[in-house]
Amino acid sequence: MAKERFEKPTGTQDVLPGAVEKWQVVEAKARELCRRFNYREIRTPLFEHTGLFERGVGETTDIVEGEMYTFKDKGDRDLALRPEGTAGVVRAYVQNKLYGEPDVSKLYYIGPMFRYERPQAGRYRQFHQFGIEAFGAVDPAIDAEVISLGYQFYIDLGLKDVRVELNSVGNAPSRAAYREKLLDFLRPMRESLCSDCQRRMERNPLRVLDCKVDQDKFGGAPSILDSLDEECTEHFAKVKGHLDVMGVEYSINPRLVRGLDYYTHTAFEYKAAGIGSIDTVGGGGRYNGLVEEIGGPDQPGIGFGIGLERILLILENQGVTLEAAKPLDVYFVALGEAADLEITKQLFRLRSLGFSAERDYLGRKMKAQMKSADRMSARYTAILGEDELNSGVIALKSMETGEQRTVKLEELAQSLN
Repeated sequence: MAKERFEKPTGTQDVLPGAVEKWQVVEAKARELCRRFNYREIRTPLFEHTGLFERGVGETTDIVEGEMYTFKDKGDRDLALRPEGTAGVVRAYVQNKLYGEPDVSKLYYIGPMFRYERPQAGRYRQFHQFGIEAFGAVDPAIDAEVISLGYQFYIDLGLKDVRVELNSVGNAPSRAAYREKLLDFLRPMRESLCSDCQRRMERNPLRVLDCKVDQDKFGGAPSILDSLDEECTEHFAKVKGHLDVMGVEYSINPRLVRGLDYYTHTAFEYKAAGIGSIDTVGGGGRYNGLVEEIGGPDQPGIGFGIGLERILLILENQGVTLEAAKPLDVYFVALGEAADLEITKQLFRLRSLGFSAERDYLGRKMKAQMKSADRMSARYTAILGEDELNSGVIALKSMETGEQRTVKLEELAQSLN
């Protein structure tokens, strides 16, 4: 009877050696950048109570309506794999009373998210995001800092032609005023709009502008910027002023509303060409009411989420080469049983001192071992035979120059520096 052959689920990927090193470079860049901007890492569960996302993300969003992976556990609790990072971080911020800290809470996360949607280039059902969240400040300067951190992330990676699109979605009174103007514009064309847009008109009209199907019909739509009150207008002007002095280039897109319900005031997206018609590589905004909505005090917040799969795909399409992982320091070649035991000792010693080292475990001849050292891009090959062992030395060969010399076993570590 034939054994069942298993394959990875649709919309997921295996990140194999050779590719995973690129992920490590991208993640290391994110962590280093957050260190410079004084953001601290937070790690939240991969699954949360479904109600968290219904309240935090918004029941009228595509995510909650059709893209979440939900399930009941053995205790009959409704749970969901996290579809985005912000709601879980806000929940952790509230539950662990981080709002009691005297300073602004500046946090970042890197990890997998899950959405059931049609897989395509740069989009998976299990995908990974780098995101930041800053809680406790209404100062427009923190909006600009968040935007600039994401922008600098792309620059540090070498991504080309990155641009920032910026908008303000105002506060509740501003959006209420704009909602009526927008509905007046949309009603005459209602029957010509897609079914999603017709449904959104009833529940969340601003989301209509986010539609990719009918985008060409909204050219004459009223601008939300014309409905901002004095507070919102002043906040938006100051955000732009801070970005200007930092030299972060941006363009105003009054139709940018983002796909989540919790945004207030500043909304932004990062754009970069490289994967067909999809050019959004990240985005975020301010969410001043979300902490209170999830059960905490009235604390403002702002953040972004950046998809790592899209970043890696665009870097590849743009021909940007990420810095290679450090090569193997030394590959040991043992000739004989006594030498084999000494190599085990030296291998462990060097690794404990911080060197990367490897040896043969397949019983291959010297020529095959040397080829293996070459494949692993080893800086040196250390060859130990019976004669060298009796003399307390080892042959050290530079794989770059081919130069070979003999060094004392106890001095091998110093010889690799």
